[in-house]
Amino acid sequence: MWIADNWNEYEVIDCSNGEKLERWGKYLLVRPDPQVIWDTPKTHRGWKQRNAHYHRSKKGGGEWEFFDLPQQWDLHYKNLTFHLKPFNFKHTGLFPEQAVNWDWFGEKIKQAHRPVKVLNLFAYTGGATAAAAAAGASVTHVDASKGMVTWAKENAAASGLSDAPIRWIVDDCVKFAERELRRNNRYDAIIMDPPSYGRGPKGEIWKIENAVFPLIKLCTRLLSDDPLFFLINSYTTGLQPAVLAYMLGTELKKFGGTIDAQEIGLPVSSNGLALPCGASGRWEV
Repeated sequence: MWIADNWNEYEVIDCSNGEKLERWGKYLLVRPDPQVIWDTPKTHRGWKQRNAHYHRSKKGGGEWEFFDLPQQWDLHYKNLTFHLKPFNFKHTGLFPEQAVNWDWFGEKIKQAHRPVKVLNLFAYTGGATAAAAAAGASVTHVDASKGMVTWAKENAAASGLSDAPIRWIVDDCVKFAERELRRNNRYDAIIMDPPSYGRGPKGEIWKIENAVFPLIKLCTRLLSDDPLFFLINSYTTGLQPAVLAYMLGTELKKFGGTIDAQEIGLPVSSNGLALPCGASGRWEV
């Protein structure tokens, strides 16, 4: 498992009975997590001293219960700054486990000692975009949500990257990739973080099990003649790391390089264990 263990301002303190207790800066949040199927005593005082608690509904969805939490606050990771706020179905606007990938590809970009063009698809609030730009890459950031792209711009500005070479694109990721292929635009590295399920701007249904392999095939054709890396993330429990590795291996073997895929996770400070948070597949030269 690849563990995101370089955080100073974020930690998973404890997890039990379908929930996790997290510290986001100086604020404690309790949020549901379907991976937490064990039931251990919730003895840490933070369970009762939480600043906000997201309660999942048995009918689906849920709602926040607030005690003492601002509408927005900042979280820092190394030289990056992220604006956080509680919204939509338990999220805060950041997936801290992805820091283990930021560190990995950030070093790849720095050590390339050449210009690196990165395409970031399903780019959300721009954690990977900021990390790649901070490492020296030029980034094309694509997400279908205008609100998410605006949020990502704000995160980049807060991280001192207002003048970094970032293209901000509000578009359907598949359609954008198809157009880039027709335009003969190529990239040295591709990052994709596709949702398990979603709908496009015109009601198109996205199911990762059906759509992810065709997208990998499409994006492989967008790689330059001297590609650096390809990263895919999945939060779908049915897509095991070996499945990600197999798909990457099928399409990227012509470039040589190496492929690895692992669960990604976060350390739990109360017991020294690691909480699984999905999987990542990596191809690199």
